[in-house]
Amino acid sequence: MSFVEHPAFDRHVGGKMAVSSTVPLATREDLSLAYTPGVALVCEAIAEKPELVHKYTWVGHTVAVVTDGSAVLGLGNIGPKAALPVMEGKAILFKGFGGVDAVPICLDTQDTEEIIRIVKALAPGFGGINLEDISAPRCFEIEQRLIEELDIPVFHDDQHGTAVVVLAALKNAALVLERKLGDLKVVISGAGAAGVAVSKILLAAGIGDVVVADSRGIIHSGREDLTSVKAALAEVTNRGGLIGGIGDALDGADVLIGVSGGTIDEEFVSKMAPGAMVFALANPTPEVHPSVASRYAAIVATGRSDFPNQINNVLAFPGIFRGALDAGATRITEGMKLAAANAIAEVVAGELRPDAIVPSPLDPRVAPAVSAAVAAAAISEHVTR
Repeated sequence: MSFVEHPAFDRHVGGKMAVSSTVPLATREDLSLAYTPGVALVCEAIAEKPELVHKYTWVGHTVAVVTDGSAVLGLGNIGPKAALPVMEGKAILFKGFGGVDAVPICLDTQDTEEIIRIVKALAPGFGGINLEDISAPRCFEIEQRLIEELDIPVFHDDQHGTAVVVLAALKNAALVLERKLGDLKVVISGAGAAGVAVSKILLAAGIGDVVVADSRGIIHSGREDLTSVKAALAEVTNRGGLIGGIGDALDGADVLIGVSGGTIDEEFVSKMAPGAMVFALANPTPEVHPSVASRYAAIVATGRSDFPNQINNVLAFPGIFRGALDAGATRITEGMKLAAANAIAEVVAGELRPDAIVPSPLDPRVAPAVSAAVAAAAISEHVTR
């Protein structure tokens, strides 16, 4: 089958998005109110009181989905044009699940300073910035700098969306297996954007210990090849001081979270503790195939829709931005992320099974629950304008 014969191509003809008007344009009066001369009055009001932009333009409900095409899905550095179908897809998920309008912006540069400059220049037209598919370690600096230099929410979904849903799934998996989060030893395979963020949110949630492994083995403070991000990670993880490879990390571990895109040998998985949990999230090929993981683990999750327990970021980002925009948040805090994870977990708290630890991505209860929890957290943390 050639590419163009696949039904996905029919779904993408002409793109997946369009712009529509929210006001009538049928009469001369309509034109005079929506455009000149009426629009000038609104412009003058915003010039006098800039905060009115959130009420009288789309800023209050619109985010920019920004990428440089350097780390798209599992496809790698395919560039801004090839990334556009994914950004369009992200935008329609924002709208469909959270009622948030989103505009895909694909930048033809992978220079950190230039990306920061461009996003800052674009920011006045948006209520939030969703960074997407930007490779590590550049993504860490880009996000942090934009958080510090803008007064609207900035959120790198590959990091924090993944982290939020992983925490929600792990909380519910622990409930099913009657385990305490503080007793769990978690191994994370992968120290890129998702691996770092997952590590941080699990530690913030009170996980007993987290050990992270990259392509060169376990991250520990004795390694001399660590980036600044990994060195900081070494300071707060691996309390037992483990060294070696992923197999050494998994010996006796309770949880494996794969966010690496690599392959983990069945032999290593077999050494995990009884009643283990395996979240093999690489797409399209999980680090451990579910049929293999199920031989040794009591609960198995993947990032795919054709297996149970899909860890899907769509459970998080639409509601997170909806709540942040509704509250007038100027940033998305760690507390807001934890609130989102708790809300996702609680949606199905009374319906848990080993093969159903998170809601379906299509569950209509999720986004409203996440939105309400995030907005409440933003207000309680005093990060609203």
